Order: sequence, then C-alpha cells, then structure tokens
Amino acid sequence: MSADRIDGKAFAAKVRGQIAAHVARIKAEAGITPGLAVILVGEDPASQVYVRNKGEQTLEVGMNSYEHKLPADTPAEVLYALIDKLNADPAVHGILCQFPVPAHLSETEIVARIDPAKDVDGLHVVNAGLLASGQKAMVSCTPLGCLMLLRDRLGSLSGLNAVVVGRSNLVGKPMAQLLLRDSCTVTIAHSRTKDIAEVVKRADIVVAAVGRPRMITGDWIKPGATVIDVGINRIDAPERGEGKTRLVGDVDYDSVAEVAGAVTPVPGGVGPMTIACLLANTLTACCRTHGLEEPEGLTA
Repeated sequence: MSADRIDGKAFAAKVRGQIAAHVARIKAEAGITPGLAVILVGEDPASQVYVRNKGEQTLEVGMNSYEHKLPADTPAEVLYALIDKLNADPAVHGILCQFPVPAHLSETEIVARIDPAKDVDGLHVVNAGLLASGQKAMVSCTPLGCLMLLRDRLGSLSGLNAVVVGRSNLVGKPMAQLLLRDSCTVTIAHSRTKDIAEVVKRADIVVAAVGRPRMITGDWIKPGATVIDVGINRIDAPERGEGKTRLVGDVDYDSVAEVAGAVTPVPGGVGPMTIACLLANTLTACCRTHGLEEPEGLTA
C-alpha cells in the first residue's frame, strides 16, 4: 500500500484563486478592498522571507498590503502605538505581527493589543474563547489549513476518530476544537501520554504538531488513516555536503506512506496553506466588519 500524497501547494493555489474571486466581487459590489497589515520587528532572515511572501500573495489576490518594518530595538510603547493606529484604521482588516520578536518584547502582550476582530492569526484569547465555545472566531491559520485539507480529502469528518499530537496554543488546541466542531471524536496526545503509539494507532485522522523530527512512524498508524504533518524541523543532511541541512516533518514520511491512506509531505504540505488561510482570514474579517456575505468554504 502506498498512501496518496496530499499536495498542499496545489490546494493552496486553489484557495487563493477562490479568495481572489471573492475579493473582486466585494470590490465591484461594495467598493471595499480588504487590507492586511504585517509588522516585522528586527531583521530575522526567515521572518523577512515570510513577510515578503505574505506581501506578494496579498497583492496577487487583489488585497491591499501594508508592511511595517521596525528596528530590532524598537521600544514596546512604539510598537503598541503602531498596533493601536492599525486597530483604528478602517482600511486595515487584518493585523499580524511576525514572530519571533526580539527578547525585550512580549508576544503575549503584542497579541493582546491587537483588536480581536483584526486578529487574523487567531491567537487572541477572545478568539480562543469564541472557538472553544462554538462561536464565530478568527481561527489560527495553520489549523484552519489542516481542516481544509481534511475536508477536501475526506468530505464529512463526522464520527471519525482523530488524534492531535501536540497541545500548543498555536496548533494543537485550536486543531482539536476545529475537529470537535466537525463532530470528530478527538484525543490530544502529548509528551506525557501513556502508550502514545497505541493511542495514535486508533485514529482515522492524525495531526502531528509536536516539533520532533520523524517522531511518528508507520507502526503508529492505522491502515488507511489520513495523516497531516504540521512539523517543520531542520536536520543535518551530510549527503548534500558539509554543513547542509534539510526540512523534515514530525512524521517519518516513508514508513507512514506504506500504511496510511493519505499523508502530507514536508515541505509542500501544510506550509503553503498557512499563508493562504491568512488571506482567507483577512477576507473573512473584512466581510464581518462590513456585514457582507462570508466566503463559503474558506472559514471554519
């Protein structure tokens, strides 16, 4: 048996096409252009790449992109003043501060400063509470992307057993809430879970978000299960030359692919969906702000 390879890159392109069509519609019908503001503090190379990609894809779908690049020594008060300004700006529907930030700044306080209605990263405690209580919320981008991939692959998720490996606020917890909303029976497994391999092996759906390279192997997987690998781990790759590295997931792809029904690769699986869902959340935030019809299939 060889699992189907879930192509997140192709699916993300499809999602961006849907977003672009919705953006064009609300521009024509309501004269409104969704706007995404991204804040980058410091010069972290990886963050610079992410911000550039976000800006390019924001413009490609017809939205307005507002980039704010601040020096690494920017005082918290200056950053908060910028967030307050963006909160009050009607042209800005989504606000994201690229993490990590320099050590003198608090990620928790930054998120708390953002208007929950513009929190397109879905990290504000208000949005976490709304999600947990089954109400409309801005949902963290990576879990939302995982949910879209699962719905596309499986259709209805109702009644399926799902195991989320990892309990972070960014992925594990919101992923479990989303799966519950879709009527899965959900287990969250983590470092203290006893007989974790046996727990995972009962699952029809496995979402791996634990941050340990190739932790989940084929003998952990129920035959035919759908496996979503959120992990992004950089490991040494001496076969590529001295000092070279490569990316792997939390799933040992080769052994899992021999058992699972479908699995996402790393890279090229969940990763491309994260930016696509950031754009989807910005569109959703715009629609909610202006009382417009929300885009079908692009929300939780």
